[in-house]
Amino acid sequence: MKYLISTFAMALLFASFSAAADSPNYDDHIKPLLRKYCLKCHGDDDQQADINMQSFTGVMRGGSGGALVVAGRSSQSLLVQIITDPDPAIRMPPESPAMPDAEVQLIRQWIDSGLRESATSKSMTKSRDISFQPAAGAGGRPESPAMPEALPEISVPKLVNPLPVLAMAASPWAPFVAVAAQDHIRLFNTETEKEIGKLPFPDGEPHVIRFSRDGNLLMVAGGRPVESGRVVLFDVKTGRRLAEIGDEIDAVLAADISADQTLVALGGTGRVVKVYSTSDGKLQHKLEKHTDWITSLAFSPEGHQLASGDRTGAIHLWDAASGGILLNLSEHKATVTSLDWRSDGKLLASAGEDGSLIWWDAGDGFPVVNRGKAHPPTRPVDVPYGEIPNGILSARFDASGNLISCGRDQHVRTWKPNGTPLGSFKLTTGLPISVAASSDAKVIAGDLTGNVHFWPLSK
Repeated sequence: MKYLISTFAMALLFASFSAAADSPNYDDHIKPLLRKYCLKCHGDDDQQADINMQSFTGVMRGGSGGALVVAGRSSQSLLVQIITDPDPAIRMPPESPAMPDAEVQLIRQWIDSGLRESATSKSMTKSRDISFQPAAGAGGRPESPAMPEALPEISVPKLVNPLPVLAMAASPWAPFVAVAAQDHIRLFNTETEKEIGKLPFPDGEPHVIRFSRDGNLLMVAGGRPVESGRVVLFDVKTGRRLAEIGDEIDAVLAADISADQTLVALGGTGRVVKVYSTSDGKLQHKLEKHTDWITSLAFSPEGHQLASGDRTGAIHLWDAASGGILLNLSEHKATVTSLDWRSDGKLLASAGEDGSLIWWDAGDGFPVVNRGKAHPPTRPVDVPYGEIPNGILSARFDASGNLISCGRDQHVRTWKPNGTPLGSFKLTTGLPISVAASSDAKVIAGDLTGNVHFWPLSK
């Protein structure tokens, strides 16, 4: 009978939650769970760790270990961390089975929806306008966008298997895309989808390709593993090599050029972000907060901030001029594979091997949209159990604020400026590992076998 009553009570609880339009509150939904699991040790009679959760005020006050909940961020809330810890010796409640997933999810939703005290309370998360507004001057198309003109023929290595398309970038103004290949860069006209030329990169494997904001320069970074690495700047029209920046002892894995073309940032296995002047190639700053390989770098559209990501999932925002730290963004649990700024500068997108695709508010580092399973994997019939990789391998914004991503599910997906799904494309063969959005509204992907794919962007 006790079991039947408990089951009936939980049914009422979740029926009540369903009626709450995905906005659970403390009084009706969370306090019953805390009474069931927590108040014996953390209530009016006993406040272990100086925590009293018998009232909403007590939960908000936290305990000797700090805040229990962070409005809008269940993943960063101690309450969720302690009830989901995989170690039974740490997980709460002590000496008890783990809380059912449905109850944990209810607590997560309460936190993420804004920590409402009652059904009439307002959310404690602030309202955010993430609508896309083109930045001033963003529509300033050059009178004659730079296109490659009569590039010289070059010899390229003969390979049994082509190099995977480790990187690509589309010109912001002209209909062509630059694609990584072994010891060179392939250039494709996005209107005809045909190759129109090559640029030599005898430095090794290109790991990063970026255009300057005006489309006149092409930045290529890479090198030879455990041997050498650098960043090279090319004149787009002539293909002339304008500058070499950095002298690394390993391949450069991440790099970007600032909007005003005065700074280049690079990083890799050395775990240090280095910022150089393009005018004289001199080192301006060494940013030494990362604890693992630097995997992605991105200057903000106006050039004032630099975002960096690493193999542990850490993301840091830096002041580009001084090298001072501005924000630490903690959400990813595995390698950050991509960082890209929306052209209005409001949002920074990050993609990770943990399967998360996140739109961050650049002002305070709040994750306004978190697609935790943006590229959900399909379990192969011959793999009946175990974890299926669902990592996101690349993500880039287009000029209209849409985001393009690709992942281990063999899909290229597009997302509206507010983070809602727009469309998707599936590769029947090959794994997409890099993406770009062209100036003529095409989605482009490069795959593991060296092939390049084109689709029209869905509106």
